[in-house]
Amino acid sequence: MSVTVTAKEEPPADADIAPLMRELGVKAVAAARVLALASTKVKNAALAWAAAALRAQTKSILAANERDLEEARAQGLSAPLLDRLTLDESRIAAMASALNDIIALPDPIGVVAAEWQRPNGLCIQRVVVPLGVIGMIYESRPNVTADAGALCLKSGNAVILRGGSESLHSNRAIHACFATGLATAGLPGECVQLVPTSDRAAVGCMLSGMTEYLDVLIPRGGKSLVARVQAEARVPVIGHLEGNCHVYIHEGAELSMARAIVLNAKLRRTGVCGAAETLLIDRAAATTYLAPIVRDLLAAGCEVRGDELVQEVDARVRAACEADWYREFLDAIIAVRVVEGLDAAIAHIRQYGSAHTEAIVTQDAAAAQRFLTEVDSAIVLHNASTQFADGGEFGMGAEIGISTARFHARGPVGVQQLTSYKYVVRGRGQVRP
Repeated sequence: MSVTVTAKEEPPADADIAPLMRELGVKAVAAARVLALASTKVKNAALAWAAAALRAQTKSILAANERDLEEARAQGLSAPLLDRLTLDESRIAAMASALNDIIALPDPIGVVAAEWQRPNGLCIQRVVVPLGVIGMIYESRPNVTADAGALCLKSGNAVILRGGSESLHSNRAIHACFATGLATAGLPGECVQLVPTSDRAAVGCMLSGMTEYLDVLIPRGGKSLVARVQAEARVPVIGHLEGNCHVYIHEGAELSMARAIVLNAKLRRTGVCGAAETLLIDRAAATTYLAPIVRDLLAAGCEVRGDELVQEVDARVRAACEADWYREFLDAIIAVRVVEGLDAAIAHIRQYGSAHTEAIVTQDAAAAQRFLTEVDSAIVLHNASTQFADGGEFGMGAEIGISTARFHARGPVGVQQLTSYKYVVRGRGQVRP
C-alpha cells in the first residue's frame, strides 16, 4: 500500500481559538452525518488503510515522538509520565494491530437490539445508532490518538481529539495516518479531527463553548484534568477520576499465585490506570504471606508504605499516612495494610477506592463470590492481575478509557459503549384512540 502522511502545523500564537474550534465543530457534525450511514466495509477499509499508514510511517512517528520526549525531559516530566509518552516500534505495531482487531469486531450500528409487537399491531424495534460527535481530551499517551480515532470510526461517531501539549508532535503524526485512511476509503477527513493547537483555551471551548456540536466528552488523563471536565462540561461526560486499584490477599490465597499477581499488578507498568496502588493482606494470612510479598516488592525496586505490622517486616518499609490510602501513585510505590478479614477489606475499598478495579486472590470460592458481588467497582477480578483492566485484554480491540461512572458506560469503553439507540415503530395505519 502506498500512503502519504501530512500533519497540520499549529496556528499562530495570536490566533482566536473560538472560531477555530467552531469550525472543527461544524465540520465534525457534517462528517458525523456521513459516517453514521457508512457501510461496515467502508469503515473497515478506512481502518485498514490507517493501520497500513501507521506501519509505513513508523520512522516518522518515532522521530515526532523523540521531539516530544526531548521537550518532556527538558521540562522534568517524571519517569512514569515519560513511559506513557514513549513510543517504540513495538508500541506502534501494537497500535496498528489494535486497528485490525477493531476491524474484526462486529459493527454495532444498525443492529436491532430488541423487537416486539403490540396488541394493536405496531411493530417496535430498538436500533443501535452512533452517539454523534465525541470530544476527546487526553494527556500523555499518544496511542490514545489511534485507539480513540479507530473506536469512534468503527462506531460511526465523528471525533475531535485534543491531546496534551507534551505529545503534540506524536499525535499529529498518528492523526495524519487516519487522514490517509479516511481519504483512501472515500470518507470525510473531518470524521477524525485533531485540535491543531496546544493553547489551553481549546479545552475551555470544548467544555462550554461547543454544546451545539459535541454530543459527549471523554476525558482521559490526570485527576485534575478529569475533575475539571466533569465540573465544567456542558455536555454529558464519560470518564473516571483516577485508578486507586486494590489487590486483596485473602487467607485462602495460594502463596505463589499471590506473589506473582501482586508483582504484576503493581510493577508491570506503574503508569497505567489499572496498576495496583494498595495491597491489603488478611491478618489470618499475614504471618506467612506478608513478609515474602513485601520483600518481593522491595527487591523489585518498589517503595512500600505500610501500617505498623507491615513496617515490622523490613526496616525499608516507610510509614503510610492517611493520604496514602487514597493515592493513585502511578509510580513504583504501593501502600500496604493488614486487614481483619474479608469484611474489613471490602470496607477499606469502599472508603478509599475510586471504583476502578479491584482484585481478590483466594482459593475460597465463597469468599471470592462475596468480594465480586459486594465490591462496587467498574472491574472486579478473582485470581488475576489488575493490569487486565484494559479494553484490548477484554477482547474489545482497544478502549477509549475506563469509565468509573454508572451512567451509560462503565468499565472499558469500546465500540459498543460508544453507541446509543432509537426506537423504530412500524404500523399499518393505526391511530391512537
